Amino acid sequence: MKCSEVKNMDIVKVRVGDSVFETNKSLLLGECEYFRALYRSGMVECHQEEIHVRNLKAQGFLIMLAVANGERPILNDEEILEAIECAAFFQAESLARHLQDLLNSNNCLLMYQVSATFGLLGLHEMSAQFIRNMYRDLQEDLKKLPQELAEHVESLVPSAFVAVGSHSTCSVDELPLAATRTVCYLDEYDEEWKVLTALPMEASTSLAALTVLDNRLYVVGGVHGVDKRPVDASFCYDVVTNTWSLLPGPRQPRYNFTLIGIESCLYAIGGESGRTTMSSVEKYNVVTKEWTFAAPLPRPVAGVACTKAMSRIFVCLWKPMETNEIYEYIPNQDMWVLVSTLLKHQSYGHCMVAHRDNLYVIRNGPQDDFLRCLMDCYNITTGQWTSMPGHYGNSKGALFTSVVRGDSVFTLNRTMTMEYTITGNMWKPFNQVKGFPRNGSVWTFLLRIPKERKEVTVS
Repeated sequence: MKCSEVKNMDIVKVRVGDSVFETNKSLLLGECEYFRALYRSGMVECHQEEIHVRNLKAQGFLIMLAVANGERPILNDEEILEAIECAAFFQAESLARHLQDLLNSNNCLLMYQVSATFGLLGLHEMSAQFIRNMYRDLQEDLKKLPQELAEHVESLVPSAFVAVGSHSTCSVDELPLAATRTVCYLDEYDEEWKVLTALPMEASTSLAALTVLDNRLYVVGGVHGVDKRPVDASFCYDVVTNTWSLLPGPRQPRYNFTLIGIESCLYAIGGESGRTTMSSVEKYNVVTKEWTFAAPLPRPVAGVACTKAMSRIFVCLWKPMETNEIYEYIPNQDMWVLVSTLLKHQSYGHCMVAHRDNLYVIRNGPQDDFLRCLMDCYNITTGQWTSMPGHYGNSKGALFTSVVRGDSVFTLNRTMTMEYTITGNMWKPFNQVKGFPRNGSVWTFLLRIPKERKEVTVS
């Protein structure tokens, strides 16, 4: 059989409404449970020249094919509605995940209601949580939804702003003196920092890497003492059961590295070992509990600025002189790809956070001024950079603790917790409460904390 004949056998025609699409059969089988079930059944439809799909609009199917082919289209409200219907009908996993990535304050109510109508449960729950996180801004609009939908949102708990200071490991004898070795969260109603849990004695947050994946906190690496002996073990905190578990450490012991989680995997990026800066990257599968090496960074780096946007991993690397390079990690190809370059006089990106499809690169001000940071925004959809006007106060490294929730950015230091609202090309100060009373570096993140907990105020 000729190659061209084999290729033709893999082409299938699908009629949706008045439109006919020629597409790859293996693509449909890989993306849609509907087509997998159809071809497993041996029904007469799968032997016909065309497969007819009724009661769907062609635009939704076209969007599904685009996402299946690796595109990430930004959708308007009408396209979202048709895409949700299509994702639910065909049980299209990639399209459902893409819709989750598109959630924002402008479309979350639409996604929540429409996903409930068509039974797209993953998107429904993620939309509900997103709305709960932005309840202050959306509560009036929420009242316009059916009562059962509004009540479901109100039954959820918002993601809390959580912080932990920099602590080395602790012995039994030192434990009574280690009262500050606690993970704490901000009670926004009382405007107080409260204790969530104590760190395990064997855990170090000094030059460690912390991240949250699937509402679990991971503490990996770190050092013992002033001679910077690496901590071999890793730790996982389950906020629902209020328990810590011990996990294996990376194959290459490291500290001062970056940890980020996506799709049931943790990525330990760069860092130091034996006072040598590394480019190596390791991936931890939370299901198999195994570490494996991934593609290394283009060059060695410690404490690299890294963030997640639309389920994609980005890092900001420095390259003398005065060059900031944005790289994206492509998991299915295991490679780092240069996305864009930013040139700024005497200034490098030290922190990076994401909001929607925007990357905010926070960099030092003129002449290495870290008290007046500058900020640039890179849009991963359009590929355009925007310089944000003015300076941003960075007293004691507050901006380097930035965490995004909804349309808000939380920053933190010992003297104050500041909430900004992201609006247009600015971060506008919105609210200020008491700071986090810990010395040294501070790690911040978001966790959904169950309602039934005994509260302990931080002193």
